[in-house]
Amino acid sequence: QVQLVESGGGLVQAGGSLRLSCVASGRTFDTHVLGWFRQAPGKEREFVATIRGSFNTTTYADSVKGRFAISKDNARNTAYLQMNNLKPEDTAVYYCVAGVDVRRDPYRVPYWGQGRRVTVSS
Repeated sequence: QVQLVESGGGLVQAGGSLRLSCVASGRTFDTHVLGWFRQAPGKEREFVATIRGSFNTTTYADSVKGRFAISKDNARNTAYLQMNNLKPEDTAVYYCVAGVDVRRDPYRVPYWGQGRRVTVSS
């Protein structure tokens, strides 16, 4: 019953910014944690960020700290990922994720969106 619908992303030059959005539907229990993973060409999927519960506790991968910011609109059950100072190595397909307790292992994430492309050119 959980559905995750992403929007945003696109193509930007290095140093620029992009924003991703994810509208989550389903039980509050199943969307207690919302977040983002990414998969670059030839790479495994990796953790990017999560935001948890009503207090919006956030966690970030070291590679994006200080550049990306995850946020959530609880009324709309929508998560966002603001990506600033983008680098070519950020190029990937970004996936919205949800679950009771999403951490860093992609194999343990129960719900995934379809993904949005983010391409950062030099």
